[in-house]
Amino acid sequence: MSLWLISFALLLAAAVHPAARQDVANRQSKNGPPPPRTLYRISLELDFDARAFKGRERVRWVNRDDRPASVVYFHLYPNLRAEDERPGAQAAQADAAAPEEPRLEVTAARAAESGQALPFNSEDDGATLRVLLREVVAPGNSTELELSFKGTVPEIDPDETSLTAHVVQQVGAAMRATREIRRARDTNFVSRGVMLLGSFYPVLAAREGDDWQRKVEPSVGDNFFTDVADYEVEVETSEGVNLYTSAEQLQPETAAGRARRLSFAGEDLRGFALVAGRTLRMEERESGGVRVRSVYTPEHEKVGRRVLGVAADAARAYAARFGPLPFKNVTVTEAPLVAGFGSVEFAGLAVIAGAFYVDFDSPAMRALPELVREQRQSVEDNLEFAAAQGVARQWWGGAVGSDPARQPVLHEALSQFSALLYVQDVRGAESARQVQDDQLRGVYQVYRTFGGEDTTADRPARDYRNSFQYAAVVAGKGALMFVELRRLLGEERFFKALRGYYEANRLEVAETEDLRSAFAAVAELPQRRALTRTFNRWLSERHGDEDIAPPNPQLLAALGFTPEQQQAARDRNAFSRLGRFFWRQMTRIR
Repeated sequence: MSLWLISFALLLAAAVHPAARQDVANRQSKNGPPPPRTLYRISLELDFDARAFKGRERVRWVNRDDRPASVVYFHLYPNLRAEDERPGAQAAQADAAAPEEPRLEVTAARAAESGQALPFNSEDDGATLRVLLREVVAPGNSTELELSFKGTVPEIDPDETSLTAHVVQQVGAAMRATREIRRARDTNFVSRGVMLLGSFYPVLAAREGDDWQRKVEPSVGDNFFTDVADYEVEVETSEGVNLYTSAEQLQPETAAGRARRLSFAGEDLRGFALVAGRTLRMEERESGGVRVRSVYTPEHEKVGRRVLGVAADAARAYAARFGPLPFKNVTVTEAPLVAGFGSVEFAGLAVIAGAFYVDFDSPAMRALPELVREQRQSVEDNLEFAAAQGVARQWWGGAVGSDPARQPVLHEALSQFSALLYVQDVRGAESARQVQDDQLRGVYQVYRTFGGEDTTADRPARDYRNSFQYAAVVAGKGALMFVELRRLLGEERFFKALRGYYEANRLEVAETEDLRSAFAAVAELPQRRALTRTFNRWLSERHGDEDIAPPNPQLLAALGFTPEQQQAARDRNAFSRLGRFFWRQMTRIR
């Protein structure tokens, strides 16, 4: 997820866990049969107009541990709530109108073969489901169970998704260091005639060593985390509602009365998400061994086609640099994301806030502020970078998994650096240097100038206050570490290390030590100490001001503030001036 990417750019304008490696497949004889795969068979009835759904899923779970198991855990991500959203906090703040949130309820659980009911109960205020199996599952064996579920999603006020709202929100994060938490409604909603279902079904909890990763903790980063599985999904919805998903649509679709039924299938996916809408349309092309799609609304056709070209070029560049994807479809779609989240990624599906699909040649542009109209090049360039980064997340976070709560720097930094590679490969070295200075170094410098504290990049996602800090430290500092590693090792060894890391951890869950080992494996002996120092310096230590850029007092002076007035700059007038400054400086980003 890089939810912050475009909106934050506009703001500035102004080796797998050791226990997990010992799975059943590795313990079996090389001549033995392959272990069964985790499989979801989902049947979904989607009532687009009522913002509701119900369905059934048959799940094949494989016990890859050394111990027998009698309990299975699922996450119900639409029920995930931050501390201030939980029942006690809501009662204490009864005078404040709480926004509507999505809901997911499991109504029944049964053994798939016998039909016997299975006892289940919810934990963590409904975000985790515990299902007790009737029979113990031995190591290496599998079981199938069936869950029935239903849910609803909220309708988001269009004003929360506008371009102005995105910029104002990010300026507020910069000025006031406001705390941001990704909420369930940010990825499960309807707005402006488009529905996004990022996590509408019960999802098997990821495994950590020989145990379930039961707790999900909201943060500014990604919440969704699961292991690789295969999906067979059938969706029934109203006639005229177009669906685009993480997987490939199977032909033909069937119709019953005024309903339409569509089938999808995908292998090696870390989840299944969908976007739906009556006006959505799609174009596609083959590139880099995958089918690349761009989904957009009719008024954004010109921009959607441009995004398709970017996504295709990015897929081609990454396949050549790192290796092919294990799945065959990558879709980049617009959706009306709420302010503060410029993009979000799912398996096979990268979503960019529709607010940034700006056609500067359209009559509607006359309704936007002049400050926006003046920034055409910057807006278009930053949308390009976001599309390239969204495609990169299919390699880093998709094919190569990583825990977004514990080690977000792995997928965020690699995706950001990969987008920089895309710029180099498609637009040349000079453009890449400009992007590096503006979108990576510039993010950090503005963050520090407005009072952000330099901190380490290898911390859990919960430790970062908002997208401003997350972008500067996790993505910016992390990506710049790869720039330094490339300089240290040279082109051949650097890309050999990345390809080795990708191949060794594809379809697995990698950790930072796996990345270190991949680079150590290609380094000459004299380079290894420098390599260790580089990893430690950029990830575990605080040298951002020295290695990237120190705070810039001239920036405050340009706004009419002295360093001593920085705290006072958080009043309303200063907020307004800061917003205008960021808009005027947008062209400096790219």
